[in-house]
Amino acid sequence: MTTGFPYRLIATDLDGTLLRSDESVSARTREALAAATAAGAAHIVVTGRAVPWTRHILDDLGYQGLAVCGQGAQVYHAGEHRLLTSVTLDRQLAGVALAKIEAEVGPLYLAASRDGLDGEVLVGPGYALTGALPATPFSDAADLWSAPLNKIYIQHPSLSDDQLVEAARRAAGGFVTVALAGAGIVELLPLGLSKATGLSLAARRLGVKAANTVAFGDMPNDVPMLGWAAWGVAMANAHDELKAVADEVTASNEEDGIAVVLERLLG
Repeated sequence: MTTGFPYRLIATDLDGTLLRSDESVSARTREALAAATAAGAAHIVVTGRAVPWTRHILDDLGYQGLAVCGQGAQVYHAGEHRLLTSVTLDRQLAGVALAKIEAEVGPLYLAASRDGLDGEVLVGPGYALTGALPATPFSDAADLWSAPLNKIYIQHPSLSDDQLVEAARRAAGGFVTVALAGAGIVELLPLGLSKATGLSLAARRLGVKAANTVAFGDMPNDVPMLGWAAWGVAMANAHDELKAVADEVTASNEEDGIAVVLERLLG
Protein backbone atom coordinates (compact mmCIF):
# COMPACT_ATOMS: atom_id res chain seq x y z
CA MET A 1 0.00 0.00 0.00
CA THR A 2 1.53 3.34 -1.08
CA THR A 3 0.84 6.65 0.52
CA GLY A 4 0.83 10.14 -0.94
CA PHE A 5 0.96 10.75 -4.67
CA PRO A 6 3.97 10.25 -6.97
CA TYR A 7 3.56 13.50 -8.96
CA ARG A 8 3.42 17.13 -7.88
CA LEU A 9 1.45 18.33 -10.91
CA ILE A 10 -1.54 16.87 -12.79
CA ALA A 11 -2.08 18.56 -16.16
CA THR A 12 -5.40 17.86 -17.86
CA ASP A 13 -6.83 18.92 -21.18
CA LEU A 14 -10.52 19.90 -21.03
CA ASP A 15 -12.54 18.78 -24.07
CA GLY A 16 -12.51 15.04 -24.65
CA THR A 17 -10.37 14.54 -21.53
CA LEU A 18 -11.54 16.11 -18.24
CA LEU A 19 -14.96 17.05 -19.63
CA ARG A 20 -17.59 14.57 -20.75
CA SER A 21 -19.49 15.35 -23.95
CA ASP A 22 -22.05 17.41 -21.97
CA GLU A 23 -19.17 19.60 -20.59
CA SER A 24 -19.56 18.15 -17.09
CA VAL A 25 -16.93 16.51 -14.87
CA SER A 26 -18.02 13.25 -13.23
CA ALA A 27 -18.25 12.94 -9.46
CA ARG A 28 -15.68 10.13 -9.57
CA THR A 29 -13.15 12.27 -11.45
CA ARG A 30 -13.76 15.25 -9.11
CA GLU A 31 -13.16 12.97 -6.10
CA ALA A 32 -9.97 11.51 -7.58
CA LEU A 33 -8.59 14.98 -8.31
CA ALA A 34 -9.54 16.14 -4.80
CA ALA A 35 -7.76 13.13 -3.28
CA ALA A 36 -4.63 13.76 -5.38
CA THR A 37 -4.55 17.45 -4.45
CA ALA A 38 -5.09 16.54 -0.79
CA ALA A 39 -2.04 14.28 -1.17
CA GLY A 40 0.05 17.26 -2.28
CA ALA A 41 -0.37 17.49 -6.06
CA ALA A 42 -1.58 20.59 -7.92
CA HIS A 43 -4.12 20.26 -10.73
CA ILE A 44 -3.71 22.50 -13.76
CA VAL A 45 -6.09 22.76 -16.72
CA VAL A 46 -4.32 23.05 -20.08
CA THR A 47 -6.76 23.78 -22.90
CA GLY A 48 -6.85 24.96 -26.47
CA ARG A 49 -9.79 27.19 -25.57
CA ALA A 50 -8.98 30.85 -25.01
CA VAL A 51 -9.87 32.33 -21.61
CA PRO A 52 -13.36 33.65 -22.58
CA TRP A 53 -14.37 30.11 -23.62
CA THR A 54 -12.77 28.50 -20.55
CA ARG A 55 -13.70 30.80 -17.67
CA HIS A 56 -17.30 29.60 -17.19
CA ILE A 57 -16.17 25.97 -17.00
CA LEU A 58 -13.50 26.74 -14.41
CA ASP A 59 -15.99 28.81 -12.39
CA ASP A 60 -18.51 25.92 -12.48
CA LEU A 61 -15.79 23.57 -11.21
CA GLY A 62 -14.89 25.95 -8.39
CA TYR A 63 -11.38 25.90 -9.88
CA GLN A 64 -9.10 28.49 -8.22
CA GLY A 65 -5.67 27.70 -9.64
CA LEU A 66 -3.71 28.53 -12.77
CA ALA A 67 -4.96 27.46 -16.18
CA VAL A 68 -3.09 27.38 -19.48
CA CYS A 69 -5.49 28.54 -22.20
CA GLY A 70 -5.39 29.35 -25.90
CA GLN A 71 -3.15 26.38 -26.78
CA GLY A 72 -0.40 27.65 -24.47
CA ALA A 73 -0.77 31.34 -25.34
CA GLN A 74 -2.37 32.39 -22.06
CA VAL A 75 -1.63 31.68 -18.40
CA TYR A 76 -4.76 32.57 -16.46
CA HIS A 77 -5.35 32.79 -12.70
CA ALA A 78 -8.85 31.39 -12.29
CA GLY A 79 -9.26 32.38 -8.65
CA GLU A 80 -8.40 36.02 -9.39
CA HIS A 81 -9.94 36.13 -12.92
CA ARG A 82 -6.64 37.57 -14.10
CA LEU A 83 -4.55 37.03 -17.23
CA LEU A 84 -0.92 36.57 -16.14
CA THR A 85 0.76 36.11 -19.52
CA SER A 86 -0.42 36.26 -23.11
CA VAL A 87 1.29 35.58 -26.44
CA THR A 88 -0.22 37.02 -29.62
CA LEU A 89 -0.02 35.95 -33.22
CA ASP A 90 2.03 38.17 -35.56
CA ARG A 91 -0.78 39.27 -37.88
CA GLN A 92 1.53 39.96 -40.81
CA LEU A 93 3.05 36.47 -40.61
CA ALA A 94 -0.43 34.97 -40.18
CA GLY A 95 -1.61 36.76 -43.33
CA VAL A 96 1.33 35.35 -45.29
CA ALA A 97 0.64 31.88 -43.87
CA LEU A 98 -3.03 32.02 -44.87
CA ALA A 99 -2.15 33.15 -48.39
CA LYS A 100 0.33 30.28 -48.75
CA ILE A 101 -2.17 27.69 -47.50
CA GLU A 102 -4.95 29.01 -49.76
CA ALA A 103 -2.54 28.97 -52.73
CA GLU A 104 -2.16 25.24 -52.09
CA VAL A 105 -5.71 24.13 -51.14
CA GLY A 106 -8.03 26.94 -52.30
CA PRO A 107 -10.29 29.22 -50.21
CA LEU A 108 -10.63 28.50 -46.49
CA TYR A 109 -13.40 29.21 -43.98
CA LEU A 110 -11.95 31.36 -41.20
CA ALA A 111 -12.46 32.23 -37.54
CA ALA A 112 -10.15 33.95 -35.08
CA SER A 113 -9.69 34.37 -31.34
CA ARG A 114 -8.93 37.91 -30.17
CA ASP A 115 -6.50 38.42 -27.34
CA GLY A 116 -7.51 39.34 -23.79
CA LEU A 117 -9.75 38.31 -20.91
CA ASP A 118 -12.84 39.14 -22.94
CA GLY A 119 -11.44 38.57 -26.42
CA GLU A 120 -14.19 37.77 -28.88
CA VAL A 121 -14.13 34.81 -31.24
CA LEU A 122 -14.83 36.11 -34.74
CA VAL A 123 -16.47 33.68 -37.17
CA GLY A 124 -16.50 34.18 -40.93
CA PRO A 125 -18.93 32.96 -43.61
CA GLY A 126 -19.02 29.16 -43.95
CA TYR A 127 -17.06 28.44 -40.76
CA ALA A 128 -18.89 25.73 -38.75
CA LEU A 129 -18.65 26.39 -35.04
CA THR A 130 -18.67 23.34 -32.74
CA GLY A 131 -20.89 23.59 -29.67
CA ALA A 132 -22.88 26.56 -28.45
CA LEU A 133 -19.99 28.90 -27.66
CA PRO A 134 -20.39 32.68 -27.98
CA ALA A 135 -19.02 34.11 -31.23
CA THR A 136 -19.24 37.29 -33.31
CA PRO A 137 -19.86 36.92 -37.06
CA PHE A 138 -17.76 38.92 -39.52
CA SER A 139 -18.11 39.36 -43.27
CA ASP A 140 -15.30 41.81 -44.02
CA ALA A 141 -11.88 40.12 -43.84
CA ALA A 142 -10.38 43.41 -42.61
CA ASP A 143 -12.26 42.90 -39.31
CA LEU A 144 -10.18 39.79 -38.74
CA TRP A 145 -6.97 41.82 -38.53
CA SER A 146 -8.21 44.89 -36.66
CA ALA A 147 -7.14 43.81 -33.13
CA PRO A 148 -4.49 41.50 -31.60
CA LEU A 149 -5.18 37.76 -32.05
CA ASN A 150 -4.13 34.60 -30.21
CA LYS A 151 -4.97 32.27 -33.09
CA ILE A 152 -6.76 31.77 -36.39
CA TYR A 153 -9.04 28.79 -37.02
CA ILE A 154 -9.25 27.31 -40.51
CA GLN A 155 -11.68 24.89 -42.16
CA HIS A 156 -11.79 23.54 -45.71
CA PRO A 157 -14.91 22.63 -47.70
CA SER A 158 -13.67 19.16 -48.63
CA LEU A 159 -10.36 18.20 -46.98
CA SER A 160 -10.39 16.16 -43.76
CA ASP A 161 -8.86 17.71 -40.62
CA ASP A 162 -5.74 15.56 -40.97
CA GLN A 163 -5.37 16.46 -44.67
CA LEU A 164 -5.80 20.17 -43.91
CA VAL A 165 -3.19 20.03 -41.12
CA GLU A 166 -0.73 18.29 -43.41
CA ALA A 167 -1.29 20.79 -46.24
CA ALA A 168 -1.09 23.78 -43.88
CA ARG A 169 2.16 22.56 -42.32
CA ARG A 170 3.65 21.94 -45.75
CA ALA A 171 2.67 25.39 -47.05
CA ALA A 172 3.15 27.56 -43.96
CA GLY A 173 4.99 25.57 -41.29
CA GLY A 174 7.85 28.09 -41.32
CA PHE A 175 5.51 30.95 -40.39
CA VAL A 176 3.01 29.52 -37.88
CA THR A 177 2.43 26.45 -35.72
CA VAL A 178 -0.44 24.35 -37.08
CA ALA A 179 -2.41 22.40 -34.45
CA LEU A 180 -5.34 19.98 -34.56
CA ALA A 181 -7.31 20.59 -31.38
CA GLY A 182 -10.54 18.70 -32.05
CA ALA A 183 -12.98 17.70 -34.78
CA GLY A 184 -13.14 20.63 -37.20
CA ILE A 185 -10.67 22.65 -35.12
CA VAL A 186 -7.46 23.33 -37.05
CA GLU A 187 -5.55 26.29 -35.64
CA LEU A 188 -2.76 28.62 -36.74
CA LEU A 189 -0.70 29.74 -33.74
CA PRO A 190 2.45 31.79 -33.07
CA LEU A 191 5.44 29.82 -34.35
CA GLY A 192 6.85 27.54 -31.65
CA LEU A 193 3.84 27.89 -29.36
CA SER A 194 2.33 24.74 -27.85
CA LYS A 195 0.60 23.51 -24.72
CA ALA A 196 4.06 22.48 -23.52
CA THR A 197 5.41 26.04 -23.68
CA GLY A 198 2.42 27.38 -21.73
CA LEU A 199 2.51 24.52 -19.23
CA SER A 200 6.24 24.99 -18.58
CA LEU A 201 5.63 28.70 -17.83
CA ALA A 202 2.80 27.88 -15.42
CA ALA A 203 4.76 25.03 -13.80
CA ARG A 204 7.68 27.39 -13.19
CA ARG A 205 5.31 29.74 -11.34
CA LEU A 206 4.24 26.77 -9.20
CA GLY A 207 7.82 25.65 -8.63
CA VAL A 208 7.20 22.28 -10.33
CA LYS A 209 9.31 20.54 -12.98
CA ALA A 210 8.37 18.31 -15.92
CA ALA A 211 9.85 15.35 -14.02
CA ASN A 212 7.09 15.75 -11.40
CA THR A 213 4.19 16.01 -13.88
CA VAL A 214 1.56 13.58 -15.19
CA ALA A 215 -0.48 14.84 -18.17
CA PHE A 216 -3.75 13.73 -19.80
CA GLY A 217 -5.01 14.53 -23.31
CA ASP A 218 -6.91 13.33 -26.36
CA MET A 219 -5.83 15.24 -29.50
CA PRO A 220 -2.66 15.87 -31.54
CA ASN A 221 -2.37 19.35 -29.94
CA ASP A 222 -1.68 17.46 -26.68
CA VAL A 223 1.41 15.71 -28.12
CA PRO A 224 3.88 18.41 -26.91
CA MET A 225 2.30 18.44 -23.42
CA LEU A 226 2.48 14.64 -23.04
CA GLY A 227 6.05 14.77 -24.35
CA TRP A 228 6.97 17.43 -21.78
CA ALA A 229 5.50 15.58 -18.80
CA ALA A 230 7.24 12.68 -17.07
CA TRP A 231 4.17 10.48 -17.70
CA GLY A 232 1.75 11.09 -20.57
CA VAL A 233 -1.70 9.52 -20.64
CA ALA A 234 -3.98 9.37 -23.69
CA MET A 235 -7.71 8.81 -23.33
CA ALA A 236 -9.31 5.78 -25.02
CA ASN A 237 -11.12 8.26 -27.31
CA ALA A 238 -7.83 9.94 -28.29
CA HIS A 239 -6.54 10.56 -31.81
CA ASP A 240 -4.14 7.82 -32.99
CA GLU A 241 -1.31 10.37 -33.23
CA LEU A 242 -1.52 10.98 -29.48
CA LYS A 243 -1.93 7.31 -28.55
CA ALA A 244 1.27 6.59 -30.47
CA VAL A 245 3.37 8.82 -28.17
CA ALA A 246 1.55 8.27 -24.85
CA ASP A 247 3.08 6.27 -21.99
CA GLU A 248 -0.31 4.68 -21.42
CA VAL A 249 -3.89 4.74 -22.71
CA THR A 250 -6.65 4.96 -20.12
CA ALA A 251 -10.44 4.71 -20.33
CA SER A 252 -12.39 7.34 -22.29
CA ASN A 253 -13.50 10.75 -21.01
CA GLU A 254 -17.03 9.32 -20.67
CA GLU A 255 -15.69 6.44 -18.52
CA ASP A 256 -13.64 8.37 -15.93
CA GLY A 257 -10.29 7.77 -17.64
CA ILE A 258 -8.51 10.37 -15.51
CA ALA A 259 -9.91 8.90 -12.28
CA VAL A 260 -8.83 5.38 -13.29
CA VAL A 261 -5.18 6.51 -13.45
CA LEU A 262 -5.27 8.79 -10.40
CA GLU A 263 -6.88 6.11 -8.22
CA ARG A 264 -4.15 3.67 -9.22
CA LEU A 265 -1.41 6.23 -8.50
CA LEU A 266 -2.99 7.03 -5.15
CA GLY A 267 -2.75 3.34 -4.30
